[in-house]
Amino acid sequence: MTTACEPLVRVQAEDFDLAAEARRLTGNRRDVGAVVSFTGLCRDENGRLEALELEHYPGMAEAEIARIAAEAANRWPLTGLTVIHRFGRIAPGDNIVLVVAASVHRRAAFEAADFLMDFLKSRAPFWKKEHVMGESGVKWVEAQDHDLEDMKRWRR
Repeated sequence: MTTACEPLVRVQAEDFDLAAEARRLTGNRRDVGAVVSFTGLCRDENGRLEALELEHYPGMAEAEIARIAAEAANRWPLTGLTVIHRFGRIAPGDNIVLVVAASVHRRAAFEAADFLMDFLKSRAPFWKKEHVMGESGVKWVEAQDHDLEDMKRWRR
């Protein structure tokens, strides 16, 4: 029986390096047949968004993401898994989130990454506010209905 990999979860203000994170999961391993990555970027929302600001409760966000990452590692035969989520003020075009899943076979890596992104979009404990060009206030952003709908496919 295969033992689940130990996921790496980081919540940080600093940017991340996709290539470095993928190399960390593959290294000199010869059993990795697939690495699937997803990088979420801040959109400018048709030029109206100045920045997106993400807040979190330190410790709680990491624990909840680690819980769902462990579920993915137990659900699919992964050789490695990394989840990085940024917080703070993020400009359009900048990285927000990274999921990198490695496995012997591609299907497990794709599904695990997809599962994690559905969770991160709908239930990760972050509070998001939009800073809109030319406006002094901020708008809090809620999870979208389609993101919540996407989560339903992962129910067991």
